[in-house]
Amino acid sequence: MTSTTVLGYPRIGPERELKRATEAYWAGRAGEAELLRTGAGLRRDVWTGLRDAGLEQIPSNTFSLYDQVLDTTVLLDAAPARFRHLSGLDAYFAMARGADGIPALEMTKWFDTNYHYLVPELGLDTRPRLAGGGGAKPIAEYREARALGIETRPVLVGPLTYLLLAKPAPDAPEGFRPLDLLDPVVEVYAELLERLAGEGAQWVQLDEPALAADRTDEELEALRRAYDRLAGLTSRPRLMVATYFGEIGAALPALAATRVEAIGLDFVAGPGNLQALASIGGLPRRTLVAGVVDGRNVWRTDLSKSVSTCASLLGLVGEVVVGTSCSLLHVPLDADAEPDLDPGLRARLAFARQKVDEVVLLGRALREGHDVIADADGDVVARPRIDNRVRARLDALGDGSVRPDRSVRFAAQQRALELPPLATTTIGSFPQTAEVRRARADHRAGRIDADAYEKVMRAEIDRVIALQEELGLDVLVHGEPERNDMVQYFAEQLDGYAATVNGWVQSYGTRYVRPPILHGDVSRPEAMTVRWTTYAQSRTRRPVKGMLTGPVTMLAWSFVRDDQPLGETARQVALALRDEIRDLEAAGIGVVQVDEPALRELLPLRRSAHAAYLEWAVGAFRLATCGVADSTQIHTHMCYSEFGEVIGAIGDLDADVASVEAARSHMELVTDLREAGYGSGIGPGVYDIHSPRVPAVEEMEESLRRALQAIAPGRLWVNPDCGLKTRGYPETEAALRNMVEAARRVRDSLSS
Repeated sequence: MTSTTVLGYPRIGPERELKRATEAYWAGRAGEAELLRTGAGLRRDVWTGLRDAGLEQIPSNTFSLYDQVLDTTVLLDAAPARFRHLSGLDAYFAMARGADGIPALEMTKWFDTNYHYLVPELGLDTRPRLAGGGGAKPIAEYREARALGIETRPVLVGPLTYLLLAKPAPDAPEGFRPLDLLDPVVEVYAELLERLAGEGAQWVQLDEPALAADRTDEELEALRRAYDRLAGLTSRPRLMVATYFGEIGAALPALAATRVEAIGLDFVAGPGNLQALASIGGLPRRTLVAGVVDGRNVWRTDLSKSVSTCASLLGLVGEVVVGTSCSLLHVPLDADAEPDLDPGLRARLAFARQKVDEVVLLGRALREGHDVIADADGDVVARPRIDNRVRARLDALGDGSVRPDRSVRFAAQQRALELPPLATTTIGSFPQTAEVRRARADHRAGRIDADAYEKVMRAEIDRVIALQEELGLDVLVHGEPERNDMVQYFAEQLDGYAATVNGWVQSYGTRYVRPPILHGDVSRPEAMTVRWTTYAQSRTRRPVKGMLTGPVTMLAWSFVRDDQPLGETARQVALALRDEIRDLEAAGIGVVQVDEPALRELLPLRRSAHAAYLEWAVGAFRLATCGVADSTQIHTHMCYSEFGEVIGAIGDLDADVASVEAARSHMELVTDLREAGYGSGIGPGVYDIHSPRVPAVEEMEESLRRALQAIAPGRLWVNPDCGLKTRGYPETEAALRNMVEAARRVRDSLSS
């Protein structure tokens, strides 16, 4: 018997209804009831849409107002003490965004994706319990679906993954680990499973993507202990444990040793899972959810190949359920909403709705025979545009990535820029006003001409430059009013990329992005940023940074071609950026920032693959940034990732200054960099821009003094932890004013 399912589905709505409703609630334009009503409508539409598409096993509890890991923290009543005086949505959104002087939870990337989750903070005073009891969110949403006549499979973040993603609370004793709370957390899951069984739930999905990374013997034993307990309940739904984003490795026999009824494996990112399954003799009396439709990329599935994979699994397991490799949260909703794409390209695309159709069709093919897909398979082989000129230039350049010694560059830059110790700057973007956004939209739609658009953009640059001078910042930015997104903006100007109109994907909370589609060899037809940056520089005597997005991030936040190694594609993007940097330098720009926030994000989950990845990732950055004068200062920026495993690579980039997220993580990275022997300039973010709160001068001053324990004053930069695009001007001005004052106080104390 064969069935079909998906592991999750986009929750934002076809018109981004969730974003609008949530931001209206935050702004006080809508009440809680209206926000919750919007959420209920979106859930209903997803469930009925999946049912009508013919999907046989439909997930629930994949909806979230902000983040599924945060939902799990609420479910376990595991909020840190600083939020305990709040309740309901006030507490929920305070953990996500901060409030009333309370810092938010740390935010970082969900494994190797661009989705961000809120990091749980757990300590000895964490007392897990089932918040909401019989009305807990997974139960409530199961009831909602059942009231529509739809049987669903509630989805939970698995207990092991939740605890491995958590961090010790600041007041936790030395040696405490969140995994120490395994037993009480598992007991909460046990209670929830028993309650779901009482509601009539037949299946529950527990997501354990942490199993796709290297795991210690102790962690594998914790896995066995957790699922022995949950599978041993006398009253429970059947359990499906899903892992994704790679190969399950040693966790497979550990999981197979428990009595869970189904295991989900990713055969897209983890092709070795087939061999791993065969090596343990298969799962002859259990269900396998076979992730053969890619939940991370937008290319159509090779249906014939996927049917063959599923057919080879039939002899190894009791039942095959055709599914997606992971949740479809990571792809846009509907390729049919992109009528302006090149027809040849669009014919090769499958977004979430099309991937559901592929899953259903594969299920039919396994039951009815291969002929079912004969007409639908079509041409799924990518035919990228090849540019022999680009390939020849890269061959001629070779490595092309050597710069003079850092001390030589430092001296030259000091002479050219004349910056004080603790130089102040921002990361790049400034708040985008309604007028700026409207002008961009009107220009794109042809409602205003180029001259009118240019006038609005220049006026905004004038405003940003004047504000920064008045605040007293040392290195300025032009504010990026002309940019929609740090990747999409460049993709729209590079050959080999295609941009979508409605291809929104959630990055975090209400921050949605439209990842461009990289479908051919990359080249730069003309300069992309020079005219805006040089205009800004003409308005001030202080240095203005040129702002570019690095080659790794251009790949990480795009849907990439899958016909050649990523490293080759990265070198093509790097070559285009190299040309742009040289044009900026020739135009008189002495500081250029090449952002690589995704450097850690793309790091493979298995350590055995780290070295090969870092070799090409670092090489691409250096290819882009080498070839400039010693006096031209190269910056980079990274944010919201656990950087411990790439500390050495940050130094290997050989940037003159690296600005990094450090506000939510309390300057932890600064110490790590010092211990790794990092010798360039460093700008640890002194305040969190993802929260609307304005930190006090004293708070930022304390952060700077902590940073000075590891960084010399001449190498320490002062900046926010990320761009200011999503903030408003009043809070931005107040926070930057406090930041500059904090830098002045610390600078004065050093000179005295």
